[in-house]
Amino acid sequence: MNKFKTLALAVVAATLTLSTVSSAQTSSTPGKPFTLYMIPKFVGILYFDASQRGAEEAAKELGIRLIHRGPSEGSVPKQIELVETAIQSKVDVISIAANDSAALAPSLKKAMATGIKVVTWDADANARDIFVNQATFQAIGEGMVESMVRQIGKEGDVAIVTTTLTAPNQTAWIKMMRSVLAKKYPKLKVVDTRAPGENQQKALEDATDLLKVYPNLKGIWAVGGVPFPGVAEAVKQAGKSGKVAVVGLATPLIMKPYLDDGTVKETILWSPVDLGYLSVYAAKAAFDGPLKVGQKINAGRLGSFTIQADALGKTLVLGPAKAFGKDDVAKAGF
Repeated sequence: MNKFKTLALAVVAATLTLSTVSSAQTSSTPGKPFTLYMIPKFVGILYFDASQRGAEEAAKELGIRLIHRGPSEGSVPKQIELVETAIQSKVDVISIAANDSAALAPSLKKAMATGIKVVTWDADANARDIFVNQATFQAIGEGMVESMVRQIGKEGDVAIVTTTLTAPNQTAWIKMMRSVLAKKYPKLKVVDTRAPGENQQKALEDATDLLKVYPNLKGIWAVGGVPFPGVAEAVKQAGKSGKVAVVGLATPLIMKPYLDDGTVKETILWSPVDLGYLSVYAAKAAFDGPLKVGQKINAGRLGSFTIQADALGKTLVLGPAKAFGKDDVAKAGF
């Protein structure tokens, strides 16, 4: 049996470099060539390296000129600078994983006013033509809670370590987690929430402090790919591996040491390669336009996806996510 356990849900950065320009002789879906400016949250970690690989693959298939730029850390001002650069360069589509949904909206609206299409992916912004979501927020929130319940039971003190309190995907996941707790597991009490930013060392420090302040802590949720290994290391250093559960989202390769030694039982994630790949096909659909709810778009090797309605307009959902155990790391490749 394949050890990738599909969850019962439709369910984490160095310089302003890592530029890639990709083109192809032929296109699997003929159309007018265009320039896509892709901005991850930041560069230099496995997650966004993997999403870049997927984007390059799709761009080659479609004959798209892909420019990949990202800040070296989760910086909103740097992302705004990159959006402004894309506008000045008169690209056709901007594709961005937003570090702050509200702060980036004015620049993205400016881009849209010039005729540039905007695609968000991984983390949404309050201005875009379509959002490529890795999985529904509700499903991820439910999956995180159920993973914790499987490990520690239905009651006890737990804590949350996230990146920032403005990161759109993390805040949406946490909101859903709290909703599930209130409805299904009211005795599972969140005693503290820490936000050390995209900083693994600070996540370690915050988690270490949580373990001291709350000696009866039974589990910690690590909401994001950067804090997850920091939290796991804190639990390991405290000698509490197997005693305090650590549940989070990160690439299997990042979490391999903690999966191997039992500090972490599983890491939950979708394929960042496929997410990058799908975001490029969504960019092509936006460029070809107009986008309509209910419209099916071709996404190459991933098959067909249907555009759905969401609060801001239109979305595609990659899904589902998987739980990767220690035996699945080599197969994952990211």
